[in-house]
Amino acid sequence: MTETGHTHGQAIEQAWRDLVATARRSAADGLVVGTSGNVSVRVGELVLVTPSGVPYDRLTPGDTVAVDLDGHQVIGRLKPTSELPMHLEVYRHTGAGAVVHTHAVHATAVSTLVPELPLIHYMAADFGGPVRVAPYAMYGTDALAGNMVRALRDRTGCLLQNHGTVTYADTLDKAYDRTAQLEWMSRLWLTASAVPGHTPTLLSRQQVRDVEEQLKGYGQRS
Repeated sequence: MTETGHTHGQAIEQAWRDLVATARRSAADGLVVGTSGNVSVRVGELVLVTPSGVPYDRLTPGDTVAVDLDGHQVIGRLKPTSELPMHLEVYRHTGAGAVVHTHAVHATAVSTLVPELPLIHYMAADFGGPVRVAPYAMYGTDALAGNMVRALRDRTGCLLQNHGTVTYADTLDKAYDRTAQLEWMSRLWLTASAVPGHTPTLLSRQQVRDVEEQLKGYGQRS
């Protein structure tokens, strides 16, 4: 094996370990139940993705599943997640490095109530604005993938009606953080909305845009 090939192999091994850890975290944090939800990460022209119907705690380094951007399986014996079309559409239409899909309870509840998550908190700015709800379509279908891509226009996450969440980012950690943030904002709005005789105050789109600008310089500088 060439040095380049060896390095690529190491990158895939590390990406798979990170993917499995993130999938297990989504279950531990209550964002998925059983084998629901799925995670993917891009390594060059390959997409590593969780397999279909396998409990995350059973996944090993030898269970690596990878497809090319056309969906053809390149690595692994296990069948890729049934939501593969949705993951691939994100990579085709964005600069995503990782995608996280969950069945988070509060976010899914919101998806059944409104066409977009109201601007209840300024962290909507991290998603590029109000998080839209993609109309329902059966899981694993091209129709669902198409609905999702439209809901993701100029956004880094969306809700899937009566289904769950999709977020993406440059890295797996950031994609997961966005999922957790989306679930938290959904829970916040549901909690505030449930108080009898009161209507939650919402932020304006301009207020959220101001935060979008502020977030560009947020965090530690390298």
